Amino acid sequence: VEVKNVSRLCHAKPIVTVNGRFPGPTVYAREGDRVLINVTNHAQYNISIHWHGLKQYANGWADGPAYITQCPIKTGSNYVYDFNVTGQRGTLWWHAHILWLRATVYGAIVILPKQATPFPFPRPDGEHIIVFGKRYLLRIVNAALNDELFFAIAGHNMTVVEIDAVYTKPFTTNALLIAPGQTTNVIVSANRTPGRYFMAVRPFQDVPIPVDNKTATAILQYKNIPTTVVPLLPRLPSPNDTEFALSYNEKLRSLNTPNFPANVPVKVDRSLFFTVGLGKSACATCVNGTRLSASLNNITFVMPETGLLQAHYFNKKGVFTVDFPDKPPTFFNYTGAPLTANLFTSKGTRLSKITFNSTVELVIQDTNLLSVESHPFHLHGFNFFVVGTGVGNFNPATDPAKYNLVDPPERNTVGVPTGGWAAIRFRADNPGVWFFHCHLELHTGWGLKTAFVVEDGPGKDQAVRPPPKDLPAC
Repeated sequence: VEVKNVSRLCHAKPIVTVNGRFPGPTVYAREGDRVLINVTNHAQYNISIHWHGLKQYANGWADGPAYITQCPIKTGSNYVYDFNVTGQRGTLWWHAHILWLRATVYGAIVILPKQATPFPFPRPDGEHIIVFGKRYLLRIVNAALNDELFFAIAGHNMTVVEIDAVYTKPFTTNALLIAPGQTTNVIVSANRTPGRYFMAVRPFQDVPIPVDNKTATAILQYKNIPTTVVPLLPRLPSPNDTEFALSYNEKLRSLNTPNFPANVPVKVDRSLFFTVGLGKSACATCVNGTRLSASLNNITFVMPETGLLQAHYFNKKGVFTVDFPDKPPTFFNYTGAPLTANLFTSKGTRLSKITFNSTVELVIQDTNLLSVESHPFHLHGFNFFVVGTGVGNFNPATDPAKYNLVDPPERNTVGVPTGGWAAIRFRADNPGVWFFHCHLELHTGWGLKTAFVVEDGPGKDQAVRPPPKDLPAC
């Protein structure tokens, strides 16, 4: 990790990079591999790297979020991330997990299937130079700090075959929606008139505040086509196209075949209901003595000064409590008129303790505290099933009857609809301390996060492993 001058859009500036590259190098592995990555910090900032979507069974020491599972790697120091890739294949990604350094410190992870294991969709012919008549696999990662994105390719449809490194029932679309932290694999057939076609993204934001309508582009170019040919632009959904967003997410389904089953928890041992709110907190050095904050169940998370996993493993007192509430302190009309009074939140490093191997349902409810907004929530250490989503207030009496418990999408990051809710289910079979946070960098910095302490199981392989000898110290 080092600072290098990097040129983009005819401008050069010093940024934090990995191996001098921006984006950083792609990590290739095969299902079943053991991976060792030595991270040496030559930058002036503390650093940690998160391997986003890798489950890290009983091995939170390799997960990466600073002050959650490790203390950061200090300038001049190094740390070896040592983990196994078990039961996963597909596209994930890695990124810095401290301050806002993931703006430039990130790259892709490509996990190839085991040898001689076929894809559950037509095998692509390649991933690079576009040859007419062939099929190509595009691996798409939303590494943006604060934007959900629409993505499209001019003149070409895409077949979605994977999300968050989990195969899906294939479906065809002319555009897709991808939230920060999510990945999507699509098959594209090069069956259009040979030429040059823009791939483009634009932000999706359906909140009642002004949003920059910026577009980023790249070019899909057929072989033997000169660069003088003017590329065609795609037709992207409008920035506030809620109807497209909801319809697209509704099409996502787990493959649910004998080889790739969807093991959705039907019985629930623990039910959680988290409200998402924006608010204020006291700040002696800020204008008017307050600053913006964000909260779950009216609690703004306070980052500790030592790693939570270390405190849990060594039973160090005074670092965190396990009294995070299962529901908000007050029930109200979550998505009615915006609420602008009594916006102060409580603060604390408060976690939820979860029994090993129990099944958990978590409903995440957006609220009108200051403003409704879509929030992409990422859970470390697990995949989960998105069994239901809706607009408005979650109704515990009627909405569970509409859940999809057969083939819901399996993810590690879920987009909670603006002014709506998402219900997820997972089995807590991974012991350790696992971060849960909004993947909008602005909001997680304001405190929109918490963590789960999953207790050790009874078996010898169902407990958190001892920490590695080179684990950074605070």
